[in-house]
Amino acid sequence: MSDTPNFAVVILAAGQGTRMRSDTHKVLHPIAGKALLMHLLDSVDRLGAEKRVVVVGKGRDQVEKALVGRDVLIAHQAEQKGTAHAVQQARDALSGYDGSVLILYGDTPFVEPDTLKRMLDRLDGQDGPGVVVLASTPDDPLNYGRIILGEGDCIAKMVEFKDATDDERAVRLCNSGMMAVRAADLFRWLDEVGNDNAAGEYYLPDVVNIAAAEGRDAVVIEGDPYETAGVNSRAELAHLELDWQRRRRERALQDGATLIDPESVWFAADTKLGRDVTVEPHVVFGPASKSRTGRPSRHSATSRALSLRPKR
Repeated sequence: MSDTPNFAVVILAAGQGTRMRSDTHKVLHPIAGKALLMHLLDSVDRLGAEKRVVVVGKGRDQVEKALVGRDVLIAHQAEQKGTAHAVQQARDALSGYDGSVLILYGDTPFVEPDTLKRMLDRLDGQDGPGVVVLASTPDDPLNYGRIILGEGDCIAKMVEFKDATDDERAVRLCNSGMMAVRAADLFRWLDEVGNDNAAGEYYLPDVVNIAAAEGRDAVVIEGDPYETAGVNSRAELAHLELDWQRRRRERALQDGATLIDPESVWFAADTKLGRDVTVEPHVVFGPASKSRTGRPSRHSATSRALSLRPKR
């Protein structure tokens, strides 16, 4: 993606994750054997971020240890006062940077590089929007904030679920929280965000209204609900794992592998299968599993060549 505009990334990973009921930081819980945060960072790396800032808070030692060896800067949110306050903590790390900034979430791991590029391209559009917001239309909108559209892809209003009216909650276009903003605009607008709301927090989406007051439009890019699915509980983690595995099985089949019983096969994030490989039922791939290509092969749950183990 060499034509991707220069950009920096701020990843919010300061939330306490109390609904996970775990001593492990929320963003370090794995899907397919890889931490949520690492899935996201790998996507950012494929796109080619100029700077990467991870905002940490409670449990910061765990996150910082996991990030050793990664090309990231760390910012610390000592008190959790909302998403706008969290992004403000990246100000020093981005000092002197004046390009585009993508704001992402460490517990929302599967946004695609192509979708992020669409956000950056839209920010650089001829009409010069101030903010680009990633939205989706999930089957069940749950408690996501809602986006009310005006003309075209322009946002007329964004509202948190807790502050929304019944009519606004009936809207199914949901705010993922992810957005693209130019650094020079971002921190100026963040300074104007207040906390006069039901939670008493500083909400990042409020920059949309602040930008509008300057005559700068905020616009929407819509992505697949899978890309905007976040993890706040063990149940959400399990459901997202199931979705990831389903997609990975489909890709294996499309790439020329045979899965005798697809639903009983579980992949690791780094599993590699060659063409004409046959995987029998009840196989779970461990890390660094590979198969050879070039001739038909058949592997069962006891095959050591693929570092497999039977599913219990």
